[in-house]
Amino acid sequence: MSHTPRYDVEDRPPIGIWVSLSFQHVFAMFGATILVPLLTGLDPAIALFSSGIGTLLYIMVTQAKVPAYLGSSFAFIPSIIAVSAAFGIEYALGAGFVVGLFYVAVAGIIRAFGRSWLDHILPPVVIGAIIMVIGLNLAPVAMNMSMYPYADPELGYQWHFFLTAAVTLGIGIICSIFLKGFFTVVPVLIAIIGGYLFALVFGFAFPELALIDLSSVAEASWFGLPEFTSPRFGLIPIITFLLVSLATIAEHLGDTLVMGTVAGRDFYKEPGVHRTLVGDGIATSVASLFGGPPNTTYGENIGVMAISRVYSVPVIGGAAVIAVVLSFFSKFGALIQTIPGPVMGGISTMLFGIIASAGIRTVVESGVDYAHKRNLVLTSIILVIGIGGGRLFLPLPFLEGVDFDLSGVALATLVGIIANLLIPHDVIDPEDEDEHILTPEQRRL
Repeated sequence: MSHTPRYDVEDRPPIGIWVSLSFQHVFAMFGATILVPLLTGLDPAIALFSSGIGTLLYIMVTQAKVPAYLGSSFAFIPSIIAVSAAFGIEYALGAGFVVGLFYVAVAGIIRAFGRSWLDHILPPVVIGAIIMVIGLNLAPVAMNMSMYPYADPELGYQWHFFLTAAVTLGIGIICSIFLKGFFTVVPVLIAIIGGYLFALVFGFAFPELALIDLSSVAEASWFGLPEFTSPRFGLIPIITFLLVSLATIAEHLGDTLVMGTVAGRDFYKEPGVHRTLVGDGIATSVASLFGGPPNTTYGENIGVMAISRVYSVPVIGGAAVIAVVLSFFSKFGALIQTIPGPVMGGISTMLFGIIASAGIRTVVESGVDYAHKRNLVLTSIILVIGIGGGRLFLPLPFLEGVDFDLSGVALATLVGIIANLLIPHDVIDPEDEDEHILTPEQRRL
């Protein structure tokens, strides 16, 4: 993966390329952003609106130094559903608002005590493994979208799904590796459009296997005002959401690490992880005021940056503006929702894999020595827990149907941090007993 950016963080591309690059990010985030409200009973238009507004606020807070797009968070789906059933959707929104304030409070602690402790608890061996988990943990999502209706294996394997995904992936690979100029900058956008056209033609040839239904687009109005909902506040919903936010803060730290690795920047240092966390918190609180779900940085958009080598904050800002506009443009939103799952599965295969590869790059470039058993053990437990489905499950007696559920990236991050703190740095392997003095480099690793 090349370090040389086509457009760096501060760069502003020419207007024509700028719009294309921004639309590429919109396509990448759209499906996941509207899926959360569809699963929780919120308004998809509001989720799109709040993701755009939240991203713009994030850019302001981080001084336009971090190219992160913020979309609907999947981590809060069970809590939104349970709190909405027990108290009403307004109380779930109120709890989301408080979660955003909690992010700001944690950021204040980081601001007060500095970030040197982050370097201590998150050395390269832990960072690299966490980044690999973030990418590989998403791999089943890409594969399920590529092979099964509604990404559900219980509905049975569909060969035409796999074919559509393979065509989409092939287009993305060709654009990324073999083409020149503009086409190498927007491979994700071209792959999605190409996969969509293939699915459309395939559906005309084999109507019984059609993947695209345009009837919803014809029925949708051209413009519509999103249904805004005001939050209400209750102690139990707030406590429930705050417990979940412990996991999402860990995910934020991991995503920020990934972005820094991809862009070749240390965002923990500049503008500072306290600013990125404040930006995430403000975006989450503002989203709840409009009736949207909590926001989070999106791995899909990080993958787009990794493939295109475009890390431009103005491009991300352009995507946010487009998202806000589209939230009022009902017909286009309906058209985007007709993109078949296999098309997104095909391009996600490359997006998520590149995120995992960024973790490998972190380990290699940091000089982590796996001849030392400490490094080997740390990486092993992070990978197995994160990819293997590790889960910390604690029922909450004060709210039926809601539990503290830590798994995947968040649990792997927590375990990795704890293990790194508990395992001594000056452990000497039995075969190295004669080497009683470790070099500074060995101690650092």
